[in-house]
Amino acid sequence: MLTRNSSARLAQLQAVTEAALAHPELDELLAELLERIRESLDVDTTAILLLDPHRNELVARAAVGVEDERAIVSMLDVPLNVGGEAIGVLHVGSLAEREFTEDDVELLQLVADRSAVAIDRARLFEAERTARRRIERVQAVTDVALEHLDLEELMQALLRRTREVFDADTCAALLLDQGRNELVARAAVGLEEEVEAGVRIPMGGGFAGRVAAERQPVILPDVDHAHVLNPILHEKGIKSMLGVPLIVRDEVIGVLHVGKLVLYDFTPDDVELLQLVGERVALAIARARLHEEMVHLDQMKLNFVAIASHELRTPATSVYGILTTLRTRGDDLDPAVRAELEETAWEQSDRLRRLIEQLLDLSRLDARAITVRPQPLVLERTLVEAVSGNDDVFVDCDPELAVVADPLVIELVISNLVRNARQHGRPPVRVSAEQRDLHLRITVCDAGEGVAEEMVPRLFERFEHGGGSGTGLGLAIAKAYANAHGGDLVYESDAGGTRFALVLPRGV
Repeated sequence: MLTRNSSARLAQLQAVTEAALAHPELDELLAELLERIRESLDVDTTAILLLDPHRNELVARAAVGVEDERAIVSMLDVPLNVGGEAIGVLHVGSLAEREFTEDDVELLQLVADRSAVAIDRARLFEAERTARRRIERVQAVTDVALEHLDLEELMQALLRRTREVFDADTCAALLLDQGRNELVARAAVGLEEEVEAGVRIPMGGGFAGRVAAERQPVILPDVDHAHVLNPILHEKGIKSMLGVPLIVRDEVIGVLHVGKLVLYDFTPDDVELLQLVGERVALAIARARLHEEMVHLDQMKLNFVAIASHELRTPATSVYGILTTLRTRGDDLDPAVRAELEETAWEQSDRLRRLIEQLLDLSRLDARAITVRPQPLVLERTLVEAVSGNDDVFVDCDPELAVVADPLVIELVISNLVRNARQHGRPPVRVSAEQRDLHLRITVCDAGEGVAEEMVPRLFERFEHGGGSGTGLGLAIAKAYANAHGGDLVYESDAGGTRFALVLPRGV
């Protein structure tokens, strides 16, 4: 039972609590609350510790009075409860010895109960404001992502905005090079040296490699005592880092990380926010890449039409010119000249026919309209049929070697390679085959001078015939057929000539 004096003090404290409730800001609320409690209870110090649910620890959030708690002689603590759950502790202290009474305890607990409600309300207000700011920050990143389609411009703009969102000193993005299974520094703000140096990090290695391999956020609270592969991080003096994977359609395409030049304790909210930003960044990068691919494909189509028109025009013009001559002056021509013109017309019309057939083949391959039908076959017989009519071509294959493959694909590719070897190389031309682990390897080689070094990178490009008389489509078609079979066609430098290898999955 509270005494009359206690009732008066309670009324005073209730007024204090109601005044404190006028402050929606948590820091303002706590400062006002503690000062009034200290005055009303005539104590020297008051403090509030709030529970950090992530660490299950009490954290001193606000205090007034004596800063050195060792000078306090007497203390009274009561819990702050909301809905039956403790959210913290309220305590008061005196520099002189004091015996806190039951009235003091009951009075402080009543104040604590009202204070707890006020603190919980202020926390909800703070959480709502934080969530609103987070949405605004994520929206700012999204707005940037929608503004740019060029990948380089996009990434620089995204990283600048991300660094602002986290008030970070550095922000960098590394994208996955699938061919080498490495992360490559692609863009950075505050860490430009990483991009300039062309930093590469293997999947699973160091900080970024670990983020990508584990597909989870990673925090480095102290970079100086962490395993990192990039020396630039130490050179720049980065102390703390947070990284998240960039994932599109369940595939990791890279890593986004932010860094601080001072030791910093990244919170779960920081992690969640960077993950949200990372999702937008990943989608924006995928969208920009798709745009680049579409632009590239459109350019390839335009180039293809232009080159194809040129290639078709050459034999067509030749045939038209010869036929015009034969039609207007055929009876007056010397028989030998007439015969030569007719032979040339036939050669050019045959070239025109082959070019049209190859263009149709490429069209079907591009449209994936060609179906590969593997079946059991004796490989030597298929190879002999593919080179029939060429007495200077030798087949070296185990007569017992049986495989599962599409005979049409093998015949098309090998006959094309043989024709190429006979036209551009020197005899003898040899076709050999062997089984290697899970792959079938068929090799065509000749004794010529090989492919000029400067032409090797363009060897399988369309209409690339190195100045020869061919259509420049044969190797491109052969490679496309090999790819359609799930394999590949590769050129191998050989001191003794030119070597191409058709590699197909074993399929047995």
